Amino acid sequence: MNMHKTLSLCLPLLFCSQLALADWVDDLVKAAEAHTIKLRQHIHQYPELGNMEFKTSELVQKELKSYGIEVRKGYAKTGVIGVLKGSKPGPVMALRADMDALPIQETAAVPFASKQKGIYQGKETYVMHACGHDTHTAMLLGAAKVLAANKDKIAGTVVFVFQPAEEGGADIDNFSQGDQIGSRKMLADGALKNPQPEVIFGMHVMAGMPSGNIFYKDGAILNSADHLRIQVDGHQVHGSMPWAGRDPIYASAQMINNLQSLVSRKADLTKGMGVVSIGSIQGGTTGNVIPNQVNMVGTIRSNSEDVRQGILKDLPKMLEHNAAANDVKVKVEIAPYAPVTTNDKTLTQLMRPTLAKVNGEDKLHLLDNNASASEDFAYYGKLMPSLFVFVGATPADQDPAKAAPNHNPNFIVDDATLKTGVESHVRFILDYPKVADQVQASWK
Repeated sequence: MNMHKTLSLCLPLLFCSQLALADWVDDLVKAAEAHTIKLRQHIHQYPELGNMEFKTSELVQKELKSYGIEVRKGYAKTGVIGVLKGSKPGPVMALRADMDALPIQETAAVPFASKQKGIYQGKETYVMHACGHDTHTAMLLGAAKVLAANKDKIAGTVVFVFQPAEEGGADIDNFSQGDQIGSRKMLADGALKNPQPEVIFGMHVMAGMPSGNIFYKDGAILNSADHLRIQVDGHQVHGSMPWAGRDPIYASAQMINNLQSLVSRKADLTKGMGVVSIGSIQGGTTGNVIPNQVNMVGTIRSNSEDVRQGILKDLPKMLEHNAAANDVKVKVEIAPYAPVTTNDKTLTQLMRPTLAKVNGEDKLHLLDNNASASEDFAYYGKLMPSLFVFVGATPADQDPAKAAPNHNPNFIVDDATLKTGVESHVRFILDYPKVADQVQASWK
């Protein structure tokens, strides 16, 4: 047998086979693109606030059923789980999207702009998908459609997680009832128990990043977030005679200043960063009366669990000592929203080639630092290896530096970026089984 001749025949066949395998993903994602865009525009036009995503949930269920995917509901009020079993044995893998919108009036000049209103914390407000959750939902539905039509190519089981209230609930006190919404409630209600995934993937569209580009890093990719509420009680008195009362405004001013030393003087910044911000302060009704009470609301953020825990431990003690020095009383409440969103190092490194397949190496970017915002996706990552990436949302003809940011009334997402998200989801599922053993060995 002429070995050289045999190899010369086999290699082109092998190359063509690999090329065909790569092309079918791109081709089918393109074929599903128009439907994905249509879904996204509909969801965008009819947004719903956290815990109130009833119509969005119904749409998700209807779509999944039409693809032949098993649908489960009853999680976190409006949450939906889809289960798709591949034709080949393999791991259980989860893909997650959030569905909720924000209490913002849209001013973006798009033909499918929202004109909807809803009830947020007891008050009527305009509602808008100002953070891109409409695209997340549509992209995951697009991926579900492609994967369901090609389950013969899937090794394992896919769990599609459609989660409500990532931004908080419109109908509850998010400070005291944070465990009743979003990912925490999905987990508490058993959404990921049967089947139980061993890995989870998620993504977020981001303004200021060009459409079609993917941004990633291992380790911390989003900050933790903890809510802070401070009540300072003094003794009301006329402003001309402060010695006869106890001034909670003066004490509060000192507290705000002293809070900054928790980071600048107490935190080990070789481990990461931290920030404590007071965003609301309310006290008094007139300029010549020292009031009885001052109320402050703030946020605590960090990209290091060590730094975060240090701030959470030291903050109440600092404020109590400050109150004692000013002869006032203080009540400090801290409510967790999310820990640091952390990408598993091994998973991230092994899935990097998968991300590069989507739009090429030139559209894949390693981030130097984590983003300062937070995500309750972090709770999934505490239970299993997770990978969360950013997908560029800004159209090619727009200067990214001038793009309206997420949570802005003018925020827009380029429809062209939906294909990037869909293809990323699909490739996560196709490629993870090849590296599953390495990831799980590292995780354990």
